[in-house]
Amino acid sequence: MNSLDFAKSPADTRVVVAMSGGVDSSVVAALLHAEGYDVIGITLQLYDDSGSATRKGSCCAGRDIGDARAVAAKLGIPHYVLDYEARFRKAVIDPFAASYAAGETPVPCASCNSAVKFADLLDTARDLGADALATGHYCATRALPDGTRGLFRGADAARDQSYFLYGTTPAQLAPLRFPLGSLPKARVRELAHSFGLATADKPDSQDICFVPNGRYSSTIARLLPEAMAPGDIVDQAGQVLGRHEGIVHYTVGQRKGLNLGGLPANTGSPLFVVAIEPQTARVVVGPREALLTRTVALRAINWLGDGTLADLPDDGRELYVRTRSTRPPVAATLLRDADGHIVVRFPEAESAASPGQACVFYDSDAIDARVLGGGTITRAPTASAAGVLQHAMAS
Repeated sequence: MNSLDFAKSPADTRVVVAMSGGVDSSVVAALLHAEGYDVIGITLQLYDDSGSATRKGSCCAGRDIGDARAVAAKLGIPHYVLDYEARFRKAVIDPFAASYAAGETPVPCASCNSAVKFADLLDTARDLGADALATGHYCATRALPDGTRGLFRGADAARDQSYFLYGTTPAQLAPLRFPLGSLPKARVRELAHSFGLATADKPDSQDICFVPNGRYSSTIARLLPEAMAPGDIVDQAGQVLGRHEGIVHYTVGQRKGLNLGGLPANTGSPLFVVAIEPQTARVVVGPREALLTRTVALRAINWLGDGTLADLPDDGRELYVRTRSTRPPVAATLLRDADGHIVVRFPEAESAASPGQACVFYDSDAIDARVLGGGTITRAPTASAAGVLQHAMAS
């Protein structure tokens, strides 16, 4: 078995494995070590987890570092812990808080992958003379006809993590390997037991790693207390229905937690968050139908398909997209609008496309579809929102 698709023999191939302390990356290290690769384990200290070192459902916390160290010792491979706290805060945590303050719902795992794990950690792997960086993500890279490597969905549809890796650049994909891409989670657990790994029965991470107990608003309040300003909850006509304790508690598509004391008499149907206005600190609610859209505008696009975005035909390119990690790919058209902005248009209305979330492109809706890139769902910027964002990034 050769999991990494290298011309050189395993014995002549050095691989850095990003060991988060979970079962997936532990199995990657064990598999590659068993195949004869020269494996080095690296765990990143990404944030100050004081007081939560044993928190379950996290990633890269104190307990996780200890678990990664124990697995490396079991395998007999070198293991290093690197302090990436400063760069992680700058690349992930600060933009996360700023995005919420601007009325968005960000995807910090995507930012972490592209800006930290597959940027800074790749540089470290090269410094160690490694030929590859391997992780426990459920996706795959494969050689393309032109000699480059493409990114593909994982074989286990329920575990596929390609949505979070759309920001990976072609240069980063060249040395990246994902040995679990063809395996279901159940098989990974079996392998962990067969290797006798201490992480074999460890629960999967659930929370955003740097957010204690899933209370992301507490993290934002600490970093950007001005984002917690109270404001009005209004209907689409601007009628005040209630009050809130900060827009960061809401996301487009949210139904629960509005605390409006029942249904308004003029609708008789449930209300959802349909927009967030950071410039006025207003949360706008409306019926489910108000969440439907046929067009999504994007920013910060990363293209992984053939050619470049400059090659887009006037009538656009047919592809498939996901606007949430939990949704299957749906047919859409990628094109430029009359103002030259890149947008995605759907043949049928899409629901709750929230600003700040990722819209990821695929070449088909098949489970082994190739990832063609993606971008951040956006909306027309306002002076107030831009000011909040600039202040957050400067602090």
